[in-house]
Amino acid sequence: MKEPPSSVKTAASELAHACYGRLIAMLASPNSDLADAEDSVAEAFLAALTHWPASGVPRNPEAWLYKVARNRQLNRLQSAARRTSALIDRFAAILETEEALDFETIPDRRLALMFLCAHPAINATIRTPLMLQTVLGCEAGQIAKAFAIPKMTMSQRLVRAKRRIKAARIPFVIPERTVMAERLPFVLEAIYGAYAIDWDGISGPSIRESLAAEALHLASMLASLLPREPEVLGLAALICLSLARAGSRTGSEGGFVPLDRQDVSSWDRVLIQQGEAYLHRAFDAGRPGRFQIEAAIQSNHCARIHSAETDWSALEKLQTELVRIAPTLGARVALASIVAETKGLETGLQVLDAIEDWSIERFQPAWATRAHLLDSLRRTAQAERAYEKAISLTTDLATRSYLTDRLQRLKR
Repeated sequence: MKEPPSSVKTAASELAHACYGRLIAMLASPNSDLADAEDSVAEAFLAALTHWPASGVPRNPEAWLYKVARNRQLNRLQSAARRTSALIDRFAAILETEEALDFETIPDRRLALMFLCAHPAINATIRTPLMLQTVLGCEAGQIAKAFAIPKMTMSQRLVRAKRRIKAARIPFVIPERTVMAERLPFVLEAIYGAYAIDWDGISGPSIRESLAAEALHLASMLASLLPREPEVLGLAALICLSLARAGSRTGSEGGFVPLDRQDVSSWDRVLIQQGEAYLHRAFDAGRPGRFQIEAAIQSNHCARIHSAETDWSALEKLQTELVRIAPTLGARVALASIVAETKGLETGLQVLDAIEDWSIERFQPAWATRAHLLDSLRRTAQAERAYEKAISLTTDLATRSYLTDRLQRLKR
């Protein structure tokens, strides 16, 4: 196949962000065969890259992709080995022509797909990764990196989980409220994971097409479904308040801009207002949890839009509580950085040094924080080594450029 023009590849990439999960959910809903749905969508995108360069991107590209993917499914179902007339009829009844397919009028089945992946029949350790792949289109390599698991191991576990869903005939529905509670934490973790995985890739206008924007959409949908669940509201608040600052993380020339140097006038006030509204509703329930605390931390940062100052004392209290209930490596490193502001650089460095976690040696934020603290303490040689390590672990070009500039300044 000839290399498709960049305009076609760009259109396909944007569609992958915008409708991948919706396509999978629509195609898998009749029989819960996630692997078949994924294969069909992949074939549809390959067909698009083959045909669109000559014919042009269709007026309704989502409908085109759906129709091609559905036809691939029908062809396989109609084979002698897999003839199932009732199932074929169910497929055939779903929006026969591309002109009839209006994605804005179709119920979004992604939440049902997420609760399907969180079914008790699926091993608890693979539920969140499964949602990240099937609903949000994350690649196995991305997921494996986020969970510190070899790519091959993660891929094998995902395949087994999809086979389990099909074999067990797990129903493709949003469960009753009494059943939903046990699955909800895994759904929340997957939405949060999508936001966190894509955070480094967000900049400027691309926010609306980003994976994190999809996470915001799903969190908002879940908040509508469960308007009295505080951790659901907390997650929606967290993503709103974080994304409100996304466009300010890079300067006019694409360079990384640290939080304390960002232009607060460019922050998205509408998203901040939405986040604050979610957070206040969550707090009214009187059941604080991890996502509510993380949202409160983001709210504290966003308060600079009004006060022009950061309340470091309040931040330390919030971050300390977060470490108590969810002692992730990222939370502990962030606490060290905050303590450096409230109790001094040396104390912050001591908190960082006290972290006992084997994975800290490969955790980029820990090395970037160490480099900053050592730099501020004028321990030049140690700071240089820390910057070099942080740079070696950085894949984001803007962050890499920022750290390299800091290192070069030290060496001058």
